[in-house]
Amino acid sequence: MDRLTSMGIFVRAVDLGSFSAAAEALGMSSQLVGKHIQTLERQLGVRLLNRTTRRQSLTDIGKTFYERARVILAEVEAAENLVAQTRATPRGRLKINAPVTFAIHALAPKLKDYLNVYPDVSVDLTLTNRFVDLIEEGYDAVFRIGELSDSGLIARPLAPYRLALCAAPAYLASRPPIRTPMDLQAHECLVFSHTELRTHWTFDGADGRISVPVSGRFMVNNGEALLPTAIAGFGVLLQPLELVRAELDTGGLVELLPEYRIPTRPMHILYAPDRGITPKLRSFIDFVVKTFGE
Repeated sequence: MDRLTSMGIFVRAVDLGSFSAAAEALGMSSQLVGKHIQTLERQLGVRLLNRTTRRQSLTDIGKTFYERARVILAEVEAAENLVAQTRATPRGRLKINAPVTFAIHALAPKLKDYLNVYPDVSVDLTLTNRFVDLIEEGYDAVFRIGELSDSGLIARPLAPYRLALCAAPAYLASRPPIRTPMDLQAHECLVFSHTELRTHWTFDGADGRISVPVSGRFMVNNGEALLPTAIAGFGVLLQPLELVRAELDTGGLVELLPEYRIPTRPMHILYAPDRGITPKLRSFIDFVVKTFGE
């Protein structure tokens, strides 16, 4: 028998004055209460209770043990309550990974809202466009753009990732007009080397889907570096809407081919199967789905 359980039963029997009262309170038989106390006495090598058919009383060592046992049980209960509170309240460090542009222009500006609601949680955010292994690299959650493979992870869908085609007014003033996607083949295209956007840009129009071969003299694996080049008038840019939104609003860049739709890319947040999912992770997933969901 578990010694701590037997100790608790002993204290309850002393508090209530009899084995039968303790048995009723604990939902067990009087015989089992007696067995726990006998086992405890045998483990300690002393008698704790003097018991007759009419009454029970503590021995001298039983009185000392009873007082100490009450303190021990109270400490155990306090520790269990602390653990239960920790499990119920989001707290601790979250290790999150996200693609660079999405993290800078969409996720990071919103994280303050999450951190303000959960002051006991801290976020360790890593920005990278490479594929990361959530389990091997110790992430709590990762954002992923594009089609998913069967990884065994839980994937919560978010709003599709939108792209925008644009260029600076100075560039457009000095080059042939861009009236259809195929016209892009005669233009300097600022190329993002990390996806299929490196070689082909795709558009949906009245005649269906068009995949246009593109090329350019400036290729970068980070869209942040392409933005100032586009603003400076060097070429045409196809990048996430979050990256170029401010420049579109102020006129630093002009949206091109608005009558064509640029296919969106699926985006998800992934995390390990939710056996025992922590409150901090659950709260973060709920926040992300509410903020960036469809």
